[in-house]
Amino acid sequence: MHDHDEHHHDHDNHYSDMQARVKALETLLTEKRLIDPAAIDAIVETYETKVGPRNGAHVVAKAWSDADFADWLKRDATAAIASLGYAGRQGEHMRAVFNTPETHNLIVCTLCSCYPWSVLGLPPVWYKAPAYRSRAVIDPRGVLAEFGLTLPEGKKIRVWDSTAELRYLVIPERPAGTEGMDEQSLAGLVSRDAMIGTAVAGSSKISAAGSPEVLP
Repeated sequence: MHDHDEHHHDHDNHYSDMQARVKALETLLTEKRLIDPAAIDAIVETYETKVGPRNGAHVVAKAWSDADFADWLKRDATAAIASLGYAGRQGEHMRAVFNTPETHNLIVCTLCSCYPWSVLGLPPVWYKAPAYRSRAVIDPRGVLAEFGLTLPEGKKIRVWDSTAELRYLVIPERPAGTEGMDEQSLAGLVSRDAMIGTAVAGSSKISAAGSPEVLP
């Protein structure tokens, strides 16, 4: 018998406890021929390098710097986004909504968690939470304040409800003083939250943990 409070085993591998458990499960399922490791690697590689907010940031930066592309994005967001190579899963039908000095756009899915994976990656936990899904429609200004975004009283907030048939991407206003920046630099100013509408481009008020304190 070992007293586990006094006897500790230091693991000499580089895996965390969770990573070790995942690796063990993957090994077991592979041995039973229930999964193909190559397929798993391909899926992981896709979400690490090909799907995520960096794609949406590229779309926004191009819209800011290319008036013709911005016009195309307004008319046919699905085709314009696909022209950059971002299409497919959960992004088959897209609409881009542009923030202006008069209007701020906010995206929610009141029924479930419909979300444009092709340009924003996997949805944050708070996006799927019942509190956000209900309150974003009832009290959008209050919800934004909880994210650290306080808009002028005179600015209209328009809430868009995503569905299985149509997903939305917010094109935030371009920050002042960025006229000389190239697309890559501009993309660095665009956060995932800004493309959902819970932040603005270039803002330090980004929910790094994925959820404001007030929302569960």
